Amino acid sequence: MPETPSVPPHGNRWFHRRVAIPAALAFAVLTVPAVSPASSAPAPSAVSAQARHAPKPTVVLVHGAFADSSGWSGVVARLRHDGYPVIAAANPLRGLDSDAAYVSSLLDSVPGPVVLVGHSYGGEVITNAAVGHANVKALVYIAAFAPDQGESGLALVGLNPGSRLGEALVVRPYAVAGGGGADGYVAPAKFRAVMAADLRGSDAELLAAQQRPVDLAALQAPSGVPAWKTIPSWYLVAGADRAIPAATEKFMARRAGAHTVVVDGASHLVMLSHPGRVENLIVEAAEATG
Repeated sequence: MPETPSVPPHGNRWFHRRVAIPAALAFAVLTVPAVSPASSAPAPSAVSAQARHAPKPTVVLVHGAFADSSGWSGVVARLRHDGYPVIAAANPLRGLDSDAAYVSSLLDSVPGPVVLVGHSYGGEVITNAAVGHANVKALVYIAAFAPDQGESGLALVGLNPGSRLGEALVVRPYAVAGGGGADGYVAPAKFRAVMAADLRGSDAELLAAQQRPVDLAALQAPSGVPAWKTIPSWYLVAGADRAIPAATEKFMARRAGAHTVVVDGASHLVMLSHPGRVENLIVEAAEATG
């Protein structure tokens, strides 16, 4: 059974002139310590005491497309209760390179070790942002894209059937100084079926009305050298995901060598419907790499 979902006061701004687009746009959104001589090794009791009092890593959470950082509220509350410093980053959703650069600059400002977590399109962002950051000790993908070099979200979403996002996607052009682009949304009438089937209807309606768009160019951009090739990773598969098919999530987790859990019956917004399961995996990653 899913945990009792709660929608933050300002909602999780997720995924209108309706346009015809291909189904491929269905988502446009895992050390061995040096062995010291026996004479210098601390006693087991000393080791456990050190572990208990060692500072916990900072958990940096990166939301995906059609969302904002408020979607992490239930996870943040649990992590803070367990003593973890947390930053829920404001992913700009304007372009993969610029979004990754933004999160990378945030990582530069965090002292000490980091567990970097991405949901949905946020997985693409952390895959690129973590490169070159020695303080990032673990990557955690929550129903997220974990692309290899040269892949895009749009390329990955077509690997397996099951996504219903293509039929629900609507596009609105936007203008900014010096240019503009095309933002993607999920049609409100289809939002719950595609994104949040295990949430209450009233909550899904609120999320649909408050969704924050992504520039579709961000979902078409090829990814760079993936951080998961050098950083240990964890992956939570949402078993009933209708945005990124669960089969695709399992493929990406397996390819990355990620420590994987499957939450049966979970929708794409699994961090809202099962915040405890999400927090458990983050803590597992933190404890394994701390």
